[in-house]
This record gives sequence, C-alpha cells and structure tokens, in this order.
Amino acid sequence: MFCMLKIIYRSVLKELFINFILTIAFMNSILMMERLLKLSRLLSGVGASLSDMVKIISYLQPQLLILTIPMSLLVSTLLVYGRMNLDSEIVVMKASGMNFNKISFPVMIIGLLCFFASIAVSFYLGPKSSIKLRDEIAKIIAVRSTHAIEEGTFNTSFKDIVIIVKGKTSSDKLETIFIYDNRKKEEPKILMAKEGKFFIQDDLSIGLFLKNGYINITKDRNTTELFFEKYKMTLNLDSDTPEPKKADLTPSELLQKTKIVEGYKEKTALYLELHRRFSMPAVCLMLIFLGPPLSLMSGKSGKLGGLALGLLVFTLYYMLLVYSENVSISGKIPHYAGAWTPFIILGIFTRMMFRKGNSH
Repeated sequence: MFCMLKIIYRSVLKELFINFILTIAFMNSILMMERLLKLSRLLSGVGASLSDMVKIISYLQPQLLILTIPMSLLVSTLLVYGRMNLDSEIVVMKASGMNFNKISFPVMIIGLLCFFASIAVSFYLGPKSSIKLRDEIAKIIAVRSTHAIEEGTFNTSFKDIVIIVKGKTSSDKLETIFIYDNRKKEEPKILMAKEGKFFIQDDLSIGLFLKNGYINITKDRNTTELFFEKYKMTLNLDSDTPEPKKADLTPSELLQKTKIVEGYKEKTALYLELHRRFSMPAVCLMLIFLGPPLSLMSGKSGKLGGLALGLLVFTLYYMLLVYSENVSISGKIPHYAGAWTPFIILGIFTRMMFRKGNSH
C-alpha cells in the first residue's frame, strides 16, 4: 500500500509541478506586458538596448510573483485534479480506501513550498527587486538619453526643453547648440553655445556643460542677454523616473514608516501594504484545501474549465481585497479589517468546499 501511495504521489506531484511552472510563466508574461508598455514609453526615447530590457524584465519578476504564486497554485491544482476527476482517477482512489485528505496530500507539499517562496518574495526579494528596478531605469535614462540626440533634429527627450545641434564629435560632445528652455513659463530662455558636453551628476540626473555662448531671457516685455564662457544646466527627462514607493520597503521598514507618517490615508496605505505581505503568502495555505474540492466542479469541463474557474475565484478574491482596502482607506473600517476580511471570507468558502469534497 505504501509503495502504491508513493508512486501515485510522485506522479501527481510531477504533474502539479509542471503545470505550476507553465502557469506561473504564463501569468507573469500576461501581467508583465502592462508594466512593460508603461516602461517602454519611458525608455523608447532614450534608446534602451536589448540587454537593458532583459535586466528590467528580470527585476520585474519578483514583484509579480507575490500575486502569481498563489494564482498559479490554484490553477495548476484545478488543472491536474480536474483531469484526474474527468478520468475517474479520484473515484478509483476513493474506492481503494483513500480519503480526501490523502488524495490532497501532493497539493499540501506544493502549497507549503509556495507559502515559503511567497514569504521570501514578500519579505526580501520583492523589495530588493523594486529598488534595483528603479535604480536600473534611472541609470539607463541618465546614460542613454544623451545618445538619443541626433544632428540637425529637434530633440524633446528633456522636459520643457528643445535641443538642436549642428554636429556631434562623440556620443556626449556637441557642437553649435541651440536650446529652448521653457521650464519657467514666465521666463522662457534661449541658449546658444559653440560646444557642450553631457555629464552624469551624483544623483544620476543629467547635466549639460556649455562653453562660449549666450542666454536670452524674456520676462513680460523685457529681454535680457547674458554672455558666458562656461555654463552648467541640469536636464529633466520628459517622463519622470519611478519614485520610491511602498513596494521598495521590507515589512520592518513599513512598520517603522507608519510611526513617522502623520496623514490617516498615508498611514492606512502603509498598514494595508504590511498586511498584504502576510496575507498573500497565507492565501497559499488556504488554497491547499480549496483547490482539490473545487476541481470536482471543473472536472467535467476539462482543462479550460479549470483555468477559467481558477482565474474567476482569484479575480473575485482580489476584487474583494481591493474594495475592502479602499473602504479602509476611506476610514469606514479599520485597516486590519480591510486587509483580512477577504481572507476570512475565502476561509469560510474553503471550509464549505473541503467538507463537501470529503463527503463525496
């Protein structure tokens, strides 16, 4: 009997693992597209290379995993156990004396691995990758935006600034430069210089060092002209680089920041993010008991039905989570209620489904 169980568990585990890997790759690809589209608008004007995009994609993965790990666990369980139910394998297992707990044992192993992986992503890998992503984007923009300037063409990569150059002796050295600076709407400037050179400042912003030129400043009806031998100016990109956000912070840093922030909405948002770092991994434990009985409902509709049912359950859970968090931010319920109410509802539903699966 033990040898037979070992063979069954090994076969089911293998199928679960393969489906989980394929599902998580699919989910990450879908969710990554939306973020890549936003980043492409930021990076397309500065000539980001293929290697730059590969780095950005790799830094995006851990931030997606906190959502896609539990989602993929549920979908892979529904696919595998739904297929087993369709082929009457679960009926055979029950007829041989296995109860629903033993049948669900492979899901428990995968679910525990997903739980520990989610903890690692939520507590460490996610914040680290978010910081790396922001720094990498800032670095790419600072280094490559200077390469985007072409001779004889108007360049608008920098916010409220138009640059046209007659020639380039290298990627960062310019000749005969014309600049229209409209950052101060009430005092637009026109700068002319014989030569200039880009440089990277300490905070990864871009500076332009100009030589032998003049500045024309217009304010109301008055015009001022200034001649210079050397002039330094700081350039801001048309699209802002990502700012530090809650995703960059570890749970301990989030807790410390809640003690500093005074605004109710800001403090509540930090608390909700802190709760998410615990609730999303905990969902993996809940799905251990939800997936197998739920698969009995999707078995007759095949793999497509299992995929649709898994996405439906997780979409409903996430919608309820977002709604309860918004209610919490509005001040109608405490932050802990907004964070954990969807989890409690999922727990009640899971208990009902597992008892139903056990009774069959």
